Amino acid sequence: MDIHYFPQFENKNPVFSILIPTWNNLPFVKLCVESILKNSFYSHQIVLHINDGSDGTLDWVKQQGIDYTYSAQNLGICLACNATFSLTKADYIVYINDDMYVCPDWDKKLVAAIQEYGKDDFYFSATMIEREGESGGCVSAPHNYGDSVQNFREKELLQDLPKLTIPDWQGANYPPSIMHRRLWNLIGGFSIEFSPGMYSDPDICRKLWAVGVRNFRGVGDSLVYHFMSKSIGRIKKNDGKKQFFQKWGISSRTFFDFYLQFYTHNKDSAYKGILGEPDESSAFQLKRIRDKIKYWF
Repeated sequence: MDIHYFPQFENKNPVFSILIPTWNNLPFVKLCVESILKNSFYSHQIVLHINDGSDGTLDWVKQQGIDYTYSAQNLGICLACNATFSLTKADYIVYINDDMYVCPDWDKKLVAAIQEYGKDDFYFSATMIEREGESGGCVSAPHNYGDSVQNFREKELLQDLPKLTIPDWQGANYPPSIMHRRLWNLIGGFSIEFSPGMYSDPDICRKLWAVGVRNFRGVGDSLVYHFMSKSIGRIKKNDGKKQFFQKWGISSRTFFDFYLQFYTHNKDSAYKGILGEPDESSAFQLKRIRDKIKYWF
């Protein structure tokens, strides 16, 4: 398995280094990169990992002056992000999906939240606008501005942004996500045993918790549109739920509910600030017992 590294970026002082794994998804990754260049307040380093790239992505990135890594086959998210990290220059590392469009000043809002906190032991997420379904930490769906680059209603989305902002929410755990490079190095980035990537995000959060991070903040006015292109349907999935339990001794749902206090369908999702240790309640103990029964029997 060969990974090739191609540093091209000239800006020596980017605010963020933005990691974007992509796998033969050229129209979306082009729009993602264009939105970062157009809608960011600050100057950032973009680092792509090109999986395969035979759809034209590899030829395109060579022309862009963007740092990138490349593998002839799909490595999945974990290895791809770890490879791209080796080329990063900024203190703040952002991981984003290739099927996302960042909205104006998305980065300015994240920087403001970081400056407000004043320390580097945090994990923050921007807020997704999704075209279908509902989940915690997202602008309440549906807000369908298109499911492809061809039918993307960009102008309409930008006009609606003021009414799409939500309050900051508790339990940042998915991309676009940001952490300080010190923390990335401390936890070793993504755990490659979760390749190609199912439940690698909860694992990142649990590793951060293990090294003392207690500030998991979703920034409600840092907005991105998520096309939900479902590249995940092309891969053979790892059993991330079981792997998470075997590694940490609890289910990811238990971790979300009792540690991060991130409730998928709970209206009480307001950002709570610095978290404490989970309450050793009877409900917590019962949930851990149920986890063990479910995953071992």
